[in-house]
Amino acid sequence: MNVQKILALVKMELKKVIREPAVLFLMVLFPAMLTLFFGLGFAEMESGIPEVSQFDVMVPGLYAFVCIFIIMTVAQSFSEDREKGLLRRINTTPLTSGEFMGSHVISNTLISVLQVVIVVVLSFLMGYRHSGGVGGLAIAFIFMSFLSVCSVGLGLITATIAKTPGAATGISFIFIMPQMFLGTYIIPAGTTQIISMFLPSAYVTDGITMIFNGAPLTNPVIWIKLVTVALISVVIIIVGILLFKRYGNR
Repeated sequence: MNVQKILALVKMELKKVIREPAVLFLMVLFPAMLTLFFGLGFAEMESGIPEVSQFDVMVPGLYAFVCIFIIMTVAQSFSEDREKGLLRRINTTPLTSGEFMGSHVISNTLISVLQVVIVVVLSFLMGYRHSGGVGGLAIAFIFMSFLSVCSVGLGLITATIAKTPGAATGISFIFIMPQMFLGTYIIPAGTTQIISMFLPSAYVTDGITMIFNGAPLTNPVIWIKLVTVALISVVIIIVGILLFKRYGNR
């Protein structure tokens, strides 16, 4: 596997994103508008905790929420490449499928992390403050980076199942919806608590919430959640790559 080729492809993919208005909107304006709407809608709403707004309570879930939507972007991208015959043409070039897949994984993970940065900056500009310090924010970014990798893997699995970009959009919500609600904003209880044990976004939201609420970074629960998210992400990205390489060209 040639690292220089992968980096060149990553650069090309990022340039392609910038040149496509629809993708650029989804990448930049969507997380920005989402943060603004949540901030304007919930900043003045009481949460039941003294001097803490509902927006402050929802911010950790908002961070996880943004990472999840890369599933749809990845699924659409790979489905379009397959529909245009690009994936078949790769077999006639010196470029290996591993290099092609690796470049997409890296570029889409970077896009997802950029979206998180936009949300973090805007939430701070809108008055959100946390008690985790710089170290806590750094650990929170590690949580979100793993969730981004996991979402890329789920996007690959979606692209494997879907036959067209349109179908990829619909199928992606099978992975997005449970994580979007049960893994971010709804406090799990009973049956939903059992379901949330299988959702990586739930571990991310819980971990970031603990950090931002001032839990010491030496708290083992935080690290258990981080390791759990990391393991889930590694497994899902490997499964996604293997499934797409095996069945994605069909």
